[in-house]
Formats: sequence, structure tokens, C-alpha cells
Amino acid sequence: MGKIREVVNVVAGNEQKDGAGVRLVRVLGPDTVTAFDPFLMLDAFDSRNPDDYVRGFPWHPHRGIETVTYLMQGDIEHGDSLGNKGSIVDGCCQWMTAGSGIIHQEMPQPCPRMLGLQLWINLPAKDKMAKPRYRDLKAAQIPKVEEPSGTVTVIAGRYGDTAGATEGDYVRTLLLEVNLKPGAAWRMPVDPLSTVFAYTVEGAGAFGGAATPVDSRRALLFGGGDEVAAAAGQSGLRFVLVAGRPLREPVAWGGPIVMNTQEELDRAFAEIQNGTFIQ
Repeated sequence: MGKIREVVNVVAGNEQKDGAGVRLVRVLGPDTVTAFDPFLMLDAFDSRNPDDYVRGFPWHPHRGIETVTYLMQGDIEHGDSLGNKGSIVDGCCQWMTAGSGIIHQEMPQPCPRMLGLQLWINLPAKDKMAKPRYRDLKAAQIPKVEEPSGTVTVIAGRYGDTAGATEGDYVRTLLLEVNLKPGAAWRMPVDPLSTVFAYTVEGAGAFGGAATPVDSRRALLFGGGDEVAAAAGQSGLRFVLVAGRPLREPVAWGGPIVMNTQEELDRAFAEIQNGTFIQ
């Protein structure tokens, strides 16, 4: 038996408008950078009203990070300066390495429900200016593991003998969607050197050996150990589990750009202004 990680912090986040007026919950952000390193930001969205999201995120730049958009339900059209374009729909994931610089847009389309999240993963200083790359992970490429306790969707990393659709080139990331049946218990080993957190999407339950109760729409940071344990309440529990080793590097964050120093930030914004941002 390993050491079960206990919940050491619960973050609810706050409602915001971003892009051209998209309503979302910013769960993780600048205030949580140190504790959740290497994960910079987590935006969660869940709406049945298109007015909340159709204004979208028109063309904007990124540098120094990876953005991961996982859509449980919905339809988001996208395009970028690499020439990629298409749609993210139910069960798909867009994994974008901004690296030295990319300009893209994400435009949600009206649909019965828009449910998903976007995670920003910091890039190590040595890889901040890596070549941009885009991964379009279709639902059919993302394995699902059916168990007596429920279903585990393996987006990135590995769950038991099942390899996910990717793992990230710079920060090896575990990203799972876990959907537990009512009353079910679940546990898995995790890297003891990684930062590990969960975001509860729907339902309620308890986490850790101490069975800390948690409602939906919360990010839970786990302390030290090499196992994660969860138990679903009477309505079941759906959550996303994320893990990756911390970088422990300085963070200079300005809007869509995340570098290590203010000088690097200033240079990036100067390049945006003079048209030399795309390398």
C-alpha cells in the first residue's frame, strides 16, 4: 500500500468574462502559480446559453506555454497562424504548444451544452522558444478504460497499461477524466514528485485517505504521497485529474504571454507591435 495524498487546498475560482465576452470560471490563475506549478491557469466553462460564449476568443497571441482545451460537450471552431483550422467537438482535445509564438482564435458555436476546460501548462525556460506545434486529438484517438467503478478517459499520460493520446513534449503531463458511478471508490498510483490536482466537474464525493468531502466545480490540490483516492457520492462523481512535475522557475506573466523575466515579456509585446512576433 502506498501513501495516499490528502487534500491540502480547495480552490473555487471566480466567474469572469474573457475573450470578446465569454463567461467562464477562472479556477487557477496568477494567485495559484506557485502551489500548482507547472500548471498556470485552469478555465472551466459550462453553459446551455449560447449568449454566454458565442462571442468567443478572436485572434490573439501566445508564447511560452502550452494550452490544452478539453471539450466534454460542445463545438468550438479554431484556426491558427500555422495554418491549422477545424472544430473541437464532444470528447476532443486541442493540445497546442505556443513555444516561440503562435496566433490563434477559438470561436464556440451554439450547441445544447458547452462543457469543458482549458489548462495552461508552463514551458521550461530552455523550451520557451521551442517551435510551435498543434495536436488535434479526436475523441476516437483518446482511450477509455471501463471499470466496475466507472470510466477513465486517458487524454494524456498513462493509466495502468493504457497509454493516452499524448503526454506532452516538455512537461510530461497526466490528464484523465474520471467518471465514477454512485457510491464507487477509486484509486491510482501517481508520481510522488509531481504536482497533482483534481477538478470536480459534476456530482460530489470525497478525496484522500481522510475522505475530505468536496462539491462540484472545485480544484483540489493534493499533498505528498504516491496514490490518489476518490469516492463518489450518491449522484456519482465526474472529475479531471492532472499531474506533472513542477519547474520551480521564475514566472513573468502578461496576459497571453508567460516568460521568465520582465525583459522577455517586454520583448514579446514589442514584437507583437512591430510585426515580428511569429518567428
